[in-house]
Amino acid sequence: MGEFDLIDRFFRRPVRRAVLGVGDDCALLGNTAPMQWAISSDMLVEGRHFLSTVDPAKLGHKALAVNLSDLAACGADPTAFTLALALPRADEAWLTRFSQGLFNLADAHGCELVGGDTTQGPLNICITVFGQVPAGDALLRSNAQAGDDLYISGLLGDARLALEVFRGQLALDAHDFEAARARLETPTPRVALGRALRGVANAAIDISDGLLGDLGHILQRSGVGAVVHTDWLQHPAQFDAQSVGMSPVLAQLPWPKRLDLALAGGDDYELCFTAAPDQRDAVLAAARESHTPVLRIGHITAESGLQVLDPQGEPIRRRFAAFDHFAS
Repeated sequence: MGEFDLIDRFFRRPVRRAVLGVGDDCALLGNTAPMQWAISSDMLVEGRHFLSTVDPAKLGHKALAVNLSDLAACGADPTAFTLALALPRADEAWLTRFSQGLFNLADAHGCELVGGDTTQGPLNICITVFGQVPAGDALLRSNAQAGDDLYISGLLGDARLALEVFRGQLALDAHDFEAARARLETPTPRVALGRALRGVANAAIDISDGLLGDLGHILQRSGVGAVVHTDWLQHPAQFDAQSVGMSPVLAQLPWPKRLDLALAGGDDYELCFTAAPDQRDAVLAAARESHTPVLRIGHITAESGLQVLDPQGEPIRRRFAAFDHFAS
């Protein structure tokens, strides 16, 4: 049983008081104008989501960043968060670094810690984040329209590349490894882009389990299909603040490996979103306003199913597996 099968079978129930329940990046509470609450929880478990050797400051950053990424995918502004923390022991040096990384990111987004819980046990971090979005403006997975353009933000694949280096499955020189490692350990939540896309994008999701797997959630909830092009994986982006698509680090790898990491690697915490073709100028304006690069990589179809095309426009007939928390 996979992660989403488990949720659907045991924990999905019709909501009575909430506007939106289980199944999207955030739940929505409050159906009166002008604002709705957007709420999301994410858990990080040592050995499953991070290595024991990670810098605690970077872990504190990532623990909040993955939650802020959910708010970004909903188009919500961060307000507050709670922290539930299980620790093997109360290590003052570790806690100093962890809280420093956590609060540096929280302060950057005006998001304050308002409660939580601590206990002794295996290292486990669970954050619940609260944001606000104007009523009716939330970006959802369920509103993609046939004919929409399909976009991504930022770079894909480097986070998984760093993980494979950690596992000894790939080798990089020190400079390239540090660049990829930063994408894994300190992702940038695209909150400003999500906010700028309100009223522009039709559907959105954050890319946490791999582009194609997460795009599949949009397709399923919206009852549509998609065509994804891969010509953007032929040419590396410039590795700076405006990088988009594929980094020069990823470009060093053979084509099949590039496909695997960029399309199904996971841990990118970029946004995947759809918008009508007549919104292209507005999408570019949102990208400029938020200082976040975006790239158009395909389109939404009325027919169900997901088709991935090679740079020559031919179908790629292979399976790409998304990350699953309950896979071995």
